[in-house]
Amino acid sequence: MRSTPARRIAGIALATAAGVVALVGPAFAHVTVQPGNAQQGGYTAVDFRVPNESDTASTVKLEVSLPMDHPLASVRTLPLPGWTATLEKSKLDKPIKVHGSDVNEAVSKITWTADPGTKIAAGQFQEFRVSLGPLPTDTESLTFKALQSYDNGEVVRWIDEAKEGQPEPAKPAPVLTLTKAPAAAGASPAADGHHAAATASQDSAAQASSSANDSTARVLGVVGIVVGVIGAGVGFLGLRRKGDSAAS
Repeated sequence: MRSTPARRIAGIALATAAGVVALVGPAFAHVTVQPGNAQQGGYTAVDFRVPNESDTASTVKLEVSLPMDHPLASVRTLPLPGWTATLEKSKLDKPIKVHGSDVNEAVSKITWTADPGTKIAAGQFQEFRVSLGPLPTDTESLTFKALQSYDNGEVVRWIDEAKEGQPEPAKPAPVLTLTKAPAAAGASPAADGHHAAATASQDSAAQASSSANDSTARVLGVVGIVVGVIGAGVGFLGLRRKGDSAAS
């Protein structure tokens, strides 16, 4: 049987674990963008993941604002049964170039509205899929402010932006982190070819040098063995002569 102190320790550990879970749990209930990262300059498909946080109401609308300081020329929604998606466009202050053409307007807001009989009920979540691109190359993240509406009239505003060195806000906006594309191996192909040739030449030289050193070592080893054998033979002959002289 466990001792009373052991039981107390186990009880404290369980209570602490439960407290940690209780504190961490709500953090996973935020509206987020999944996956949370994509590559600069490319196209990607992401899901806006929306959990229902209410025990008494259901989510019936999601509004996502797209960043107009880094407009996205191509925005497409994946059809979702039971939901109607509406895209709003805004005129850009400065056109952006996409595949050599000027783009003067971009999607600034996407609204998903639940059809009658459709909802995100308590204990459920829904994902709203969107194709985006081309992603900007001059920023490390895109922030998508979102509004989550419930059928009881409540609206939760996921619009707070996290600040470095400060705790996460209570209602953080979904953020897509952008990573740089892999480096293209340096300079021009010709330079790469020269570098490869130089490397190959150095490797060949090193191999030749290593081979020469090995050959020299082998030769010296053989010479040493031969000299040792000759020395042993001379010594043996000397001893034999001494023995013969003593016998005579």
